[in-house]
Amino acid sequence: MKISKFDTGIGAVQWFIFLLANCLTIPIIVGQVFQLSPEDISGLMQRTFFIVGLSSLLSGYFGHRLPISDGPAGIWLAVFTLMGQVAMINGITNLSNSLQLLEGAMILAGIILLVVSITGWMEKLLSYFTPLVNGVYLTILGFQLCGIFLEGMFDVKPTSISIEMGVVLLSFSTFLLVLYLGVWGKGWLKSYAVLIGIVIGSIFFVIFYGSHPFPKKDAIFSLPEVFAWGTPKIDGSMIVSAILVAIVLILSIIASIAAMKHVLSMQSANGTRKEGTLKSSGLISGVNTILSAVFSVVGVVPYTVTASFVQLTGQNRMKPYFIASFLLAFIAFFPAIYSFFAMLPGPIANGAMLASYTTMAGIGISTVLKEPLDQRRLTILSISLSLGIGVMFLPEVVISAFPGVLQYVISNGVMVGLLTALIFEHVWKKSEV
Repeated sequence: MKISKFDTGIGAVQWFIFLLANCLTIPIIVGQVFQLSPEDISGLMQRTFFIVGLSSLLSGYFGHRLPISDGPAGIWLAVFTLMGQVAMINGITNLSNSLQLLEGAMILAGIILLVVSITGWMEKLLSYFTPLVNGVYLTILGFQLCGIFLEGMFDVKPTSISIEMGVVLLSFSTFLLVLYLGVWGKGWLKSYAVLIGIVIGSIFFVIFYGSHPFPKKDAIFSLPEVFAWGTPKIDGSMIVSAILVAIVLILSIIASIAAMKHVLSMQSANGTRKEGTLKSSGLISGVNTILSAVFSVVGVVPYTVTASFVQLTGQNRMKPYFIASFLLAFIAFFPAIYSFFAMLPGPIANGAMLASYTTMAGIGISTVLKEPLDQRRLTILSISLSLGIGVMFLPEVVISAFPGVLQYVISNGVMVGLLTALIFEHVWKKSEV
């Protein structure tokens, strides 16, 4: 079937909005944690746009060759947030050292990914990530991300003790509109559900609340800064953290490819597609992680949740994906453009993204059910989900009581659930049921 240029263009716009919304809130969150100035946050947003666009292009062309966008990894965001909180608890006012340590950790994690891929260990590790382990990872990731987006819909601010109910109603209306169009819409309404929801929601937001100002730069053209946080550093605790994060990134690569293939097979869109190998995916992800450190942004990874977006919208072609990735990297050179897009209302973007991500937990459960759910697998599933989701509710005082290395693990539900599932899956043999 011939695809018109109009459909390709509109599809690229929707991909662009998806990429934009996924990386828009991260600079603001990191800026709040590390008390960055508005100008520094603007620079971080510029570099994030550039790296997400560039890494998505590299992954789609040289890596997995699937419509799986890259984005700031949730596991890296958790490490960033925790380091900032620990520094504040310890009374450290100069947070640049923490950011330099994070640059060093990302470089080390990227090198680990390169080594694992070059040596062929990636394929060997694949046997350890069974449908049960992958399913636990996807399910907890879906719950964790939906929690973040739900909080964003309420527009919760650290300095505020109340919420604006009108904003909440608008964000939930956007969520329901995108969900309705994605599930029950027909034709182009279904395909462009996210775009329609964000456009309509943003219009109403501007009408009732106006647009949010953003720092403007006088320069027409601006290059993303290299090592904006200073020279990378490394210490013992960050070496351990980098190794653990690299394990999660490997699973994320495997899970994102598996989830996308599952969705594409349901949409009968996998017939003539030339896919990359797991080795090429790992190599490019290693390069992208190192590039994240070089340009001082939260480390990127193939976004597993892209499968939910493709499942919701049916946007599975590579051409619109490539166009959108290029545009995101391109606008990073023009302050006026990325500052304009940075004014996208956060609650509206979060509402639209929540609708896209609600199916992630379902994809995880579907992955688990690829094999019979006997007593052994059911028990492992229950334990892993209980511990992984349970640690999300632990207060900070509990997390801070553990040694620094363990804090990075215990504070992240995805990592806890993943490690629990891995250990039980391979220690508890099937014959012991």
